Amino acid sequence: MTGRVVVVGIGADGMAGLAPASADELRGATTIYGSKRQLDLLDDTVRAERREWPSPLVPALHAIRDEPPGDVHIVASGDPMLHGIGGSAVRVFGPNRVVVLPHVSSVTLACARLGWAVQDTEVISLVTAPLPTAVRRGGRAVVLSRDESTPAALARVLADTGRGDSEMSVLEQLGGPAERRRDATAREWAADPPGDVDALNVVAVRYLPDARQFQVLSDDAFAHDGQITKQPMRAVTLAALAPRPGELLWDVGAGSGSIAIEWCRSGPGCRAIAFEQDQTRRQRILANAAAHGVDVAVHGAVPSAFGDAEPPSVVFIGGGLTHPGLLGACLERLPVGGRLVANAVTAESEVILLQHYSQIGGTLRRYQHYRGEPVGTFTGWRPAMPVTQWAVTKS
Repeated sequence: MTGRVVVVGIGADGMAGLAPASADELRGATTIYGSKRQLDLLDDTVRAERREWPSPLVPALHAIRDEPPGDVHIVASGDPMLHGIGGSAVRVFGPNRVVVLPHVSSVTLACARLGWAVQDTEVISLVTAPLPTAVRRGGRAVVLSRDESTPAALARVLADTGRGDSEMSVLEQLGGPAERRRDATAREWAADPPGDVDALNVVAVRYLPDARQFQVLSDDAFAHDGQITKQPMRAVTLAALAPRPGELLWDVGAGSGSIAIEWCRSGPGCRAIAFEQDQTRRQRILANAAAHGVDVAVHGAVPSAFGDAEPPSVVFIGGGLTHPGLLGACLERLPVGGRLVANAVTAESEVILLQHYSQIGGTLRRYQHYRGEPVGTFTGWRPAMPVTQWAVTKS
């Protein structure tokens, strides 16, 4: 195929709301791709052949390359470059062949209805992401829904994770003649969800209570049974792990999952897999991840569970160092340039780190911290267990 791929954004008001350039493109098109809902918004002045997208969509984009020479048009909701097909089209065809004519996005319309500044509002898409990724500890966001079931499902997740007071506004058919807005707390919506929500909706959320914190969290922010990397060590461990956008962490011997969760909170695109042999702890990790709005995959015992997991960018070992072959298996699966950080609190696990340090190098540190506690009517220092930390970059 040669020619342009023109992606035209359209709103719930259909052709009437299009800019002249967008309307002219559609009226002059020979073939238009889109979902049934989007294609049904076109009027009789558009005479092009209309092709409904199959599922999955991305292979269909690749198939367009086999089209005869000429332009191909795609109709999409709102702003195609905001969690829309525009980005996929650019990745498949390249930016030089794709022309995007955006409409006003549902995010902008929602913020206009609520009086929120767009730049101060987070955008979260649940079109493909799991529900817990829309949980926040404060602030406000516009959540893009998958369908009519999303508002109730989101409300239940918020209520279940201690955010039942969060204020929700469900905005349906934004910009169209059937536009509607309904307001309730997450707890109220979860208890009595309306049965007539339109599939075309977004959910504006003000998360309450506001407990946002941008650095490492306190220990009581996680459910745990004592197997948790304590806050001071979590801070220095995250510094050693040095998260970068889009990297995948393996948290081995994850316990409560605190390191994996802090990793995911640290920056955009940071993902984690937690490995934990204890079933109760695995369930606890999932609950902790949901409560903090991150998506952590949880696997079982190591190293047998490594085989099914996506290869890591970075590995943290917080437990299980004395398991035969564990440290070597982690190093083996790291790519060249990948980073590994391991913490040891027992003499036996410390010996393993010392052996590898003497063979491979890296950085070896020991941390000891004290906490002030009452001693009668006075205050004394209570030592925490010392932690030996080895950090290495694979060469």
